[in-house]
Amino acid sequence: MAAPRQLKVASAQYPIGEPKDLAEWEAKITAWVADGAATGAQLLVFPEYAAIEQAAAYGPAVSGDLQATLTAVADLAGHREDLHAKLARQHNVHILVGSGPARAEKAGFVNRAQLVTPSGRIGLQDKQIMTPFERDWGVTAGGPLRVFDTALGRVGIAICYDSEFPLLVRALAEAGADLLLVPSCTERVSGFHRIRAGAAARALENQIAVVTSPTVGDALWSPAVDRNAGAAGIFVPPDALLSDTGVVVEGTLNEPAWVTGTIDFARLRKLRTSGEMRNYADWNAQRGVIPLASAVEIVPLI
Repeated sequence: MAAPRQLKVASAQYPIGEPKDLAEWEAKITAWVADGAATGAQLLVFPEYAAIEQAAAYGPAVSGDLQATLTAVADLAGHREDLHAKLARQHNVHILVGSGPARAEKAGFVNRAQLVTPSGRIGLQDKQIMTPFERDWGVTAGGPLRVFDTALGRVGIAICYDSEFPLLVRALAEAGADLLLVPSCTERVSGFHRIRAGAAARALENQIAVVTSPTVGDALWSPAVDRNAGAAGIFVPPDALLSDTGVVVEGTLNEPAWVTGTIDFARLRKLRTSGEMRNYADWNAQRGVIPLASAVEIVPLI
């Protein structure tokens, strides 16, 4: 489905908490979604591994043990989907649920994000390329790359490290994605800047909009998400028609908040034919380029 002329997005700079039970976690998510929807945003984006804070609800025996954390949070995947689906219907918003471990088909875990629509449709995207620490955890690459056909347009998801690899995102763009969501969880400011640089580059290369959402603050109780640094942002190609800097909006580093901005898809679409440059079309001028869209599964969520 074609993207609307404009889309207001709220991206979370989400603080990892230490809920004493699942009811406290549900109350926190409910409040965050209500606040995000109150901005008028049609899409709310939560970060990578935000789901890990659920482990705190089981006490130190689980939250302080990495494998116990992964197991407990993976077992709650359906619970997270149900809560966010209810909130998406209630507030009439699309929500990218904070990612978390999910059971892999054979053994171990994948890192999975869910895109939930107001109608209750749910799209799943697994991370494709593991960081060194995820390999140590036993988290593996998951299912295929997907583009989700939604009432907001075609949406792709590149979880954190995936956004640093041009061919992954190019495949999504060739499959029709004009909006890329990048949930992230980075320990250091250097990690935040890698994600930021990747997001800006992917927006430039593909002439699409890219939204980043990080975890922020310390959660020293957790061996998985103990330290977190980042700022949310919305990035587009630098072009006088749209934005001289390529930055629609950017949050304050490490400050818990919703960061909101409006993407002008009508102008964004014009860039490929009448912008200052033609990066999307000229991609094929590179030597050795092959079509990539066939590697992407199109999933209807309308």
